[in-house]
Amino acid sequence: MIRVAILGATGYTAAELINILLRHPEVEIRVLTTRREERPHVREIHPRFTDRLDLRLENLPAEEVAPQCDCVFSCLPHRASALVAADYLRAGKRVVDFSADYRLLDVATFEKWYAVEHPDPARVGHTPYGLPELFADEIRAAQLVANPGCFPTLAILSLAPLLQNGLIEANDIIIDAKTGVSGAGRTPKPPFHFPECNESTMAYGVGQHRHTPEIDQLLGKAGGQKVSVVFTPHLTPMTRGMLATIYVRPSGSTTAETAMQTLREFYADKPFVRIVDHLPSTRYVSHTNFCDITVRQSGNRLVLLACIDNLIKGASGAAVQNFNLMHGFEETLALL
Repeated sequence: MIRVAILGATGYTAAELINILLRHPEVEIRVLTTRREERPHVREIHPRFTDRLDLRLENLPAEEVAPQCDCVFSCLPHRASALVAADYLRAGKRVVDFSADYRLLDVATFEKWYAVEHPDPARVGHTPYGLPELFADEIRAAQLVANPGCFPTLAILSLAPLLQNGLIEANDIIIDAKTGVSGAGRTPKPPFHFPECNESTMAYGVGQHRHTPEIDQLLGKAGGQKVSVVFTPHLTPMTRGMLATIYVRPSGSTTAETAMQTLREFYADKPFVRIVDHLPSTRYVSHTNFCDITVRQSGNRLVLLACIDNLIKGASGAAVQNFNLMHGFEETLALL
């Protein structure tokens, strides 16, 4: 059994992670941490775990958590995660980090977009990006893995195979994405208060969303060429789910049929990416680790449509995929 600690266990992604790990036959959840001092029981924070997990959330330092676990899932915010990750790595623990701290390829880009000094710069650019469909070999050998952002997961899975095969232009990509309110996290904020966001759809982070450099850099790495995207996210009045409509310019005689065949071949042995003939819907991937993708022709452009559950494939499901690869388990364990 792999003993697991979950840092920052009060949020939505942590709750989804606990739910998945409770059905994982090779995992024992040993520690849940929080910055709160009152040591709440997990059922007080996440009532769905009543009679399923008997643990309290505790405000513990790394030196007290590390002896109790073999692997750490860090659900802490950016910078806070990197501040403690090094302690667990020095103690010989494996770490799956949910924050953006290790996703980008250089420190300067991180500090520009996140407006903080990186506390562990030596590992930036040297940490495997936790998208198993593209980087499984790196993940298997890793002690630390950077779990991807939700929007980048959609964008990279949709576009990387087409860029690798030279089927689309790398400098003419437009991503229009919609997300449910849970993507904003559990901490109350006025724009995500029910009366504010219900029966309303709005764009946000136009031209300045922090996932933009992650999409650019990782698509460039996956596709082997410089990529520049126009990315605009939108908040929609649903709890969970994420849909992207991606407009690309084909290279040469590339058609929707060519693109679909390329995607099918690329993901033929990838259990969580489904290349579908129907138009993807968030309903069909909700509470699953699947990513559904299709392609349509629209004039002289191709339109890619893709969707995921932002809390599962966009966060906790991907983390368990990474965990499984890191520990030599079947990639699908506890996820199907």
